[in-house]
Amino acid sequence: MMAHATNVWLIAAAWMLLAFVASVVSIRTGISVALVEIGMGVIGGNFLGLQTSEWANFLAAFGAVLLTFLAGAEIDPGSLRLHLKAALAIGFVSFLAPFLGAWAFAYWVTGWTSQGALICGIALSTTSVAVVYAVMVETGLSRTSLGKMILAACFVTDLGTVLALGAFFADFNRWLLVFAVALAVALRFMSRLTRELIATFGATRVSEPEVKFLFLVLFVLGGLATTARSEAVLPAYLVGLVVAGVFVEDRVLVTRMRSIAFSMLTPFYFIKAGLFVSLPAIVTSAGLILALLAVKLAAKSIGVWPLARAFKLPAREANYTTLMMATGLTFGTISALFGLEHDLIDRTQYTVLVTVVIGSAVVPTLIAQAFFQPDVREQSPAVEEAGAVAMSARHGR
Repeated sequence: MMAHATNVWLIAAAWMLLAFVASVVSIRTGISVALVEIGMGVIGGNFLGLQTSEWANFLAAFGAVLLTFLAGAEIDPGSLRLHLKAALAIGFVSFLAPFLGAWAFAYWVTGWTSQGALICGIALSTTSVAVVYAVMVETGLSRTSLGKMILAACFVTDLGTVLALGAFFADFNRWLLVFAVALAVALRFMSRLTRELIATFGATRVSEPEVKFLFLVLFVLGGLATTARSEAVLPAYLVGLVVAGVFVEDRVLVTRMRSIAFSMLTPFYFIKAGLFVSLPAIVTSAGLILALLAVKLAAKSIGVWPLARAFKLPAREANYTTLMMATGLTFGTISALFGLEHDLIDRTQYTVLVTVVIGSAVVPTLIAQAFFQPDVREQSPAVEEAGAVAMSARHGR
């Protein structure tokens, strides 16, 4: 497959072939396409010689940014306020329990250095917004109150991860200040500017100025974040949150951006995630990988499940919520890569962490879908649906 390694079209065809096969397998088996794409990446990296390149890395990174943005844009402010207590409590404990558990295990049991143990705790504290959002959209739960609450809790968890990484290891420089100012300005004016664009040019233009404007903002903030030695996905969720009201009013815009994300960009992200898995490394470090995965899943369960029940979720929904909060991918791999690039962990430790992170994306999601998938018809609709009807009536749509 890689005989024509310099032919970018054939390389792109190899990636898209894996993405196409993943879509067919997902439809036939009912397994989330995100998980199948990760599996395709494992096959491509270990048996087909598939490798990343600069353009593939960019498409994968943009896929992660756009998925994170869309996840934030799905959370209507009214729905967020309704679920604020549950999201804050579940999200915070979902971060803290595995962070402390994985840090303690890495430091006291495996003998990692203090900094390496911190990286381990941070990498395994995460919840994957990308995986959870992809599953929510596929199952229809993104339109329900349960799905909104889970997505909001995911944001709180990952915010804890980001703050921990920054508090322990951030390089405070002038570009970080520039990035913070630019993000604050964007959050202040994004909603109004997006509405004005739609009102001025209409929402059915073939040239899609509103979509291009959103991409422009994500690119600028991503560039500033990278320059500040941060990550491009960090501001995407917040930008999505502030334009969520616009997305409530214009569901066509949501559909367009979802189509762009899931058809072209996210396959590169999920397949690339699978490329990080080295099967020989899994064999040699299988015991440690399984132990760390068990620590993460146990800590998430001990922390999240009682709180889910305390907030009156039925047992099935509480189990499902716990498993979704136990997933990890984007920020977990980002944290592990940060540790490797700054010599806080070695390559073997990095391989172990990335494999555990990807395992935590696959195992809990498979269990959740197989045994605890809620019936969407039994779930209460999200708050914003009523809001959207009222808004449409007000605008005469």
